Amino acid sequence: MTGKKEAPQGLPPKQLRTECDPKSLGFATTAELRAEREFVGQDRAIGAIELSAHISHKDYNLYVLGSQGTGRHTAVTRLLSEAAAHRPAPFDWVYVNNFDAPDKPQAMKLEPGTATILKSAMQQVVDDLANEIPALFDSEEFQMQRRAIEEELGQKREEPIAEFAERAEAANVALLRTPMGFMLSAIVDGKPIKPEIYEALPPDQQEEIDAKIEDLQNQLSDILSQAPEFEKEHRQRIQALLAGLAERAVSNRIRGVADRFKGNADVAAYLERVRTDMITNAELFLPSPGRSGKGPFPDVIRKFHLEPQFDRYAVNIMVSHDPDAPLAPVVKEDLPSLPHLTGRIEYISEMGTLSTNFTLIKAGALHRANGGYLMLDAHRILAEPFAWDSLKRCLQNRAISITSLAERYSLSSTVTLEPDPIPLDVRVVLIGDRRLHMLLQLLDPEFSQLFKVQADFDDALPRTARNMRALARVVAAYAIKDGIRPLSATAVAALLDHAVRLAQDAKKFTLELGALADVMREADFYAGKEGRDLISDADIETAIDQARLRAARIEERIQEAVARGTIRINTQGAAVGQINGLSVVGIGTTSFGRASRITARVRMGAGKLIDIEREVELGGPLHSKGVLILAGYLAARYALDVPMSLHASLVFEQSYGGVDGDSASSTELFALLSALADAPIRQGLAVTGSVSQTGEVQAIGGVNEKIEGFFDTCVAQGLDGSQGVLIPASNVEHLMLKKQVVDAVAEGQFRVIPIKDIDSGIEILTGIRAGRRGRSGAFPTDSINGRVEAQLRQFAETRRSFGVQSIAASAKDAT
Repeated sequence: MTGKKEAPQGLPPKQLRTECDPKSLGFATTAELRAEREFVGQDRAIGAIELSAHISHKDYNLYVLGSQGTGRHTAVTRLLSEAAAHRPAPFDWVYVNNFDAPDKPQAMKLEPGTATILKSAMQQVVDDLANEIPALFDSEEFQMQRRAIEEELGQKREEPIAEFAERAEAANVALLRTPMGFMLSAIVDGKPIKPEIYEALPPDQQEEIDAKIEDLQNQLSDILSQAPEFEKEHRQRIQALLAGLAERAVSNRIRGVADRFKGNADVAAYLERVRTDMITNAELFLPSPGRSGKGPFPDVIRKFHLEPQFDRYAVNIMVSHDPDAPLAPVVKEDLPSLPHLTGRIEYISEMGTLSTNFTLIKAGALHRANGGYLMLDAHRILAEPFAWDSLKRCLQNRAISITSLAERYSLSSTVTLEPDPIPLDVRVVLIGDRRLHMLLQLLDPEFSQLFKVQADFDDALPRTARNMRALARVVAAYAIKDGIRPLSATAVAALLDHAVRLAQDAKKFTLELGALADVMREADFYAGKEGRDLISDADIETAIDQARLRAARIEERIQEAVARGTIRINTQGAAVGQINGLSVVGIGTTSFGRASRITARVRMGAGKLIDIEREVELGGPLHSKGVLILAGYLAARYALDVPMSLHASLVFEQSYGGVDGDSASSTELFALLSALADAPIRQGLAVTGSVSQTGEVQAIGGVNEKIEGFFDTCVAQGLDGSQGVLIPASNVEHLMLKKQVVDAVAEGQFRVIPIKDIDSGIEILTGIRAGRRGRSGAFPTDSINGRVEAQLRQFAETRRSFGVQSIAASAKDAT
């Protein structure tokens, strides 16, 4: 049967919005509910986190993937904290001086909480020795032994000079002591000769005196050349004397520290090296003009650092733990740069040059998390130079090596340090999205080896009575945690309806709990503004509406342009080759639907379908794919026994930005069929849906926003009962429309019509039956499909006739 077809009534209101019944919740307010953990619906992800947190094998690091707002950070933090409570506190780690190679500081492992004890003990040792060793230096015992050494060495130094003086006197030469040293002078008449008397002597006598003095001068030089040896011996004996006296004080103090760390061989070996160095360098503890005489730890300075000369005995704490709280650390590093991750070496400026020592080594996040868990944002660590590479290297080597960016870029010309690597035992947790996880697996072969576990957080939860009550308990938990007013059952129902809408599926709740919590907080504000102690459904609706209103400026401007005719959209009448398509515009965290006029023009040609959006490079690959699919549909459906002789063009009118996605492919096909059949399309109807090559209309995204966007356009131009939207039948279960749309449908002012295929859609749009091929293989002549096929055959015949005429004309010209 062909001819006119009555317009369908569309879906009933109950299929457009499935609301939660407050009575089914089983409570009056959330104050009656037991707070639920916020992990509802995330059993798969929770199991993965627990596996990574508890398994002892290496490389079972974790990548947590999912959408923002699904509670990834909260879940990971809580589960890791629970796992950390069952693990012992890790060891303390310190850096100490390497007396043999100061540029290679030594790392030392200590029992939890003992690093600060060792540091304080070493400070106390140095402070005590700075008072005791000077006291030993001032003691009568030391002074007597020192005088004895000086007298002995003085005598050894003076004896050769005295013997030389006697030999010189026997040769009538005097040895004179002057402020400048020793000098020799000839003796005449028992007195040293004066210059003027020397000049008056005969030349032969002068030569005799000069030769004698020269010989004695050489002897004197040999004697005086032994003076440095005497001085060296003096220093060595004084140092030995000081070391001998200091050894008792140093050994006594070091022994006191060693007794507190019995059983730790590393500390014992370190303290022995300290003892040897202190005895060897006991003069460091003697007063100097620049010292206050109050020891190296004055009250003002002791809180911050040692005096520079005593840095060699300092203890640099990299990480220390509280022994009274035996918990493994859970560290979250918000800025995972290379220095913040693996530590850094700082420098100080001294007289225009940079210098450093082991006390300037600073810990990174890996040091603080060692023995526990480290949480990192995947995007941030990949954005930091060398941070990702260094993290992988540390995990592979199971050790923390400190490297600066200057060294990696070969920009440093300053002498630096090479600290001992610290053994690493940490579980790293990366938190990111699914796309980044896919890229890491694809592009980084080491990623899958180091991060063997993935925790995939679901975005939605099946809409069941059990899950509905579970979400209600989660809402109660958020209310308690954020300190907001209890919610009434109607408010919880309204919030759950919003959760369904956010899920874009009438059979699911969203698990983006952060978005629901935002609504609750704003609703609490509006309830407080009205002086209520309970959040009502009106407050929830106000919060949702106000959030939409805050982001609606651009949407309002587009609707205003449509209402004023700047953007041409017709919602009444009919037109050939013209149809209203629907799209979703996303701006920040909000999105809205808008209508676009799509037009098609056809004529005879060589089978070419021009997508103007693609030709001007405004169409994306998915849009181009949809156009090619509808071209395939036309070629395989109509006039199969003649060549495709169509030249058609498609365009989004007044579209000046990019167009992508295939959700308009069915809309474009309807416009083409209208143009070929010369059948007007009802302009009060808008269409969305993709199409297959067999003519099936397929599901698309954003169906609620698209319907509501066209509804707003129709409201602005006046509802008359003829307007509506054609959607894929497979999208019906995704509907959760605003109440205004549902009310309009209930009043018969608007329609939402599901379609399964192109034929059913074109019938609704034109009011003419699509038609099916009969036994003869032809479509009914008065059907849409019959008109389309007739038009395509006519194009083919016209093209063939034109070709025959052209051949005949060419042959005539040739003769």
